[in-house]
Amino acid sequence: MLAAPLNLAPRAPLKGPAGAPVPAGPQPAPGQIRVLIADDSAVVRGLVARWIGEAGFNVVGTASNGRIALEMMSRHDPDVVLLDIDMPELDGTEALPRMLAASPTLQVVMMSTLTTRNADISLKCLALGAVDYLAKPESNRGVTTSDAFRAELVERVRLFGAVRARGRRSAPVSAPAFHEPAAPAPAPAVPASPAAPVSRLSAPFTLRPKARPTTPRVLLIGSSTGGPRAVNEVLEKIGAATLRRLPTLIVQHMPPIFTAVFAEHIAARVGLPAAEGKADEPLQPGRIYVAPGGRHMGLVGGAGREPVIRLDDGPPVNFCRPAVDVLFKDAAAIFGPATATVILTGMGSDGTHGARALVDAGGPVLAQDEATSTVWGMPGSVAKAGLAQAVLPLAEIGPALRNLITGQPA
Repeated sequence: MLAAPLNLAPRAPLKGPAGAPVPAGPQPAPGQIRVLIADDSAVVRGLVARWIGEAGFNVVGTASNGRIALEMMSRHDPDVVLLDIDMPELDGTEALPRMLAASPTLQVVMMSTLTTRNADISLKCLALGAVDYLAKPESNRGVTTSDAFRAELVERVRLFGAVRARGRRSAPVSAPAFHEPAAPAPAPAVPASPAAPVSRLSAPFTLRPKARPTTPRVLLIGSSTGGPRAVNEVLEKIGAATLRRLPTLIVQHMPPIFTAVFAEHIAARVGLPAAEGKADEPLQPGRIYVAPGGRHMGLVGGAGREPVIRLDDGPPVNFCRPAVDVLFKDAAAIFGPATATVILTGMGSDGTHGARALVDAGGPVLAQDEATSTVWGMPGSVAKAGLAQAVLPLAEIGPALRNLITGQPA
């Protein structure tokens, strides 16, 4: 989402398809995740419905366009909508804002084939409120035979269905369908003592004592599910004037094509040059480098040599390529304590080993808190490992990094 790694290493295939596509049915038992599928391909609708049903979720309907999907929403109140971009009558980009207006807590995952145009549209849909995106294989045959696509699809339904279910449990019992759930109680304030135990929602952790102040020479950002929107907000709140002081390197779990478009979106939002990193490219202050999809991005330097970007096609790390750990470990070896680092929303634990290397080198690491994360996997792993000197809401991360970079007191 955009976010979660779409270029995960192939996982063990799920149980093979069996039976007919799941038709729209009655409301499921309380707590069961309800899924609506909107895609103009009958083959895709049938396969996805079958997979979702076999995984134990309730497919409340399938629709060939956005208009039908909206009508089904009013009857079935789904938790998750799998929404194709290109559909007749009412496409995904037009249906999305109407769906969210009717049901603000609805979890919408965009689906599209891997093209530059669709990558651009998917990123815009994330800005409008979609929680994630999935890159579909280019053909119906590809959809049918792709175990990775099936695994990622089921994983997202499980993940975002659980998010909506928590929202339902926090809502008043009498709340009608599509009513905004009651806001959760605010997270407790972080104690003044840097080593005091802290709790954000369900996960306890301990903050690390603040690193000795060192002027950062590089800004590092790692993110996955929900990351594109979070990255843009962090960079905007740091501000172009501060970002001009140092190079910024970003690893966002994304497939090829998406990362190039993501960099273009960053450049437009922040007003600084941003692009995929290139092999042997020297780091320049004021430039933003995004790890290209499908390749690890690291650094080479030291011993009097100016740091340059390195790219490699090595095996996935933490099931991801690019991997946050690869960049963080290289940066720790080259820049030592002269880093400013943040781990943002994302599934899994990528970035934890790299964060440990950065902390061991004396650098500060910040993490996004659970309440504002789309998925508190990556930042939660860093926090629970005791590697974060601060765990902050998204809105506070940019100002905190600006203070680190400029040497201002927190």
